[in-house]
Amino acid sequence: MRWELEESPEQVAFRRDFGNWLEKTLPQGWMQAVDNSDKNAFEKIKAESGWNFIAWMGTIGRSLYAAPLWPKEYGGMSGEPWMQQVVRSELARYRLPAFGPNLLGVGLAGPTLVEHGTEEQKGRYLRKILTGEEVWCQLFSEPGAGSDLASLSTRAVEDGDEWVVNGQKVWTTLAQFANFGMLLARTDPEKPKHEGLTYFIVDMKTAGIEVRPLKQITGSSEFNEVFFTDVRIPGANRVGAIGDGWRVARTTLMNERTALAGISLDPVSIFGGSRRDPWTSYLAMLPATRPATTRQKLVQTWIENEIKELTAFRANSARMKGAQPGPEGGVNKVFNAEYNQRRSTLAIDAAGLNGVAWLPSDKDAESRTTTFLRARAATIEGGTSEVLRNQMAERILDLPRDLEIDKGVPWSAIRRS
Repeated sequence: MRWELEESPEQVAFRRDFGNWLEKTLPQGWMQAVDNSDKNAFEKIKAESGWNFIAWMGTIGRSLYAAPLWPKEYGGMSGEPWMQQVVRSELARYRLPAFGPNLLGVGLAGPTLVEHGTEEQKGRYLRKILTGEEVWCQLFSEPGAGSDLASLSTRAVEDGDEWVVNGQKVWTTLAQFANFGMLLARTDPEKPKHEGLTYFIVDMKTAGIEVRPLKQITGSSEFNEVFFTDVRIPGANRVGAIGDGWRVARTTLMNERTALAGISLDPVSIFGGSRRDPWTSYLAMLPATRPATTRQKLVQTWIENEIKELTAFRANSARMKGAQPGPEGGVNKVFNAEYNQRRSTLAIDAAGLNGVAWLPSDKDAESRTTTFLRARAATIEGGTSEVLRNQMAERILDLPRDLEIDKGVPWSAIRRS
């Protein structure tokens, strides 16, 4: 079952115009192969055309469609929320990435700069974010400040027209490749933790920044530790007012959860390509005996996928009518993260012995296991499920807030490990 939105004539025309642009831009036959569910033809067209997601980001980034909500003067359309939903739904339909490798730039940094940045900052950074010329990372979490981000201790001290930064960040995605980072640092330790923070843009090639990749159980190193030793940041790189960093950071975090809420762990759907049908592939993995418990898990996973689709439909429907992102971003993020873990676990279980050992040439088994291992991070990154559940309880169900023993207490007086 799938749900269809009833679109206005304006929305129908916009979808048609975007489809025409895709038809002119994509390799010949791409859209027809997808519409006909012809996987072999699609893969052949993709291979013969030399298509890659990095070049695609430049192509769509130079159009008006990469970020319809952004101001026209910075590469957007100054459009309505429904425009973004139409673009993303068509990109998903035709196996194209919405963000590509610059997820943090397009999904987090860009919207934050649009809302809080100076005109100079918008003119300098936004277009190059859209085209993927400059990749961004997010310098928020610290070893002692993850779920309680506002307790962070990285310090920024004003020195003339510059700020001098010392401290450490961790779990920084793609920091080893990033050109710029979104940095949240403490500028006044004598104020309560939420009030003494300031938000900065930092050039990742600045002297004093050391990036150390963290080896993950998947074998890759997408996360990093980042150390700051007397790093000098120009005053012009401050975003928002001094001490107003938490308000600016909340814009980043809201967009992060919205972005992560809809991401699949299937690499071909993140970076573009032929999205695999999980139900067909799972059924093919089942042994001939097909134990009842495996069949039950498969049906349960299918049900949960339909719930996920319906929840996304409701959110998209609201945005098509002009509503701003609401609490469903956190709800969807929690559900999607835990669903991805259950789904990838089912794939391993259904594969039997092939889920734990396989020949070097078995790429499907390798991809299946990588997805299973990578899914362990899904309930931590972008806000842990536990923290988001607390927020849902307080902001949606109107339940009492947790006791805050450090509320109003200067950060310098709070006991920390």
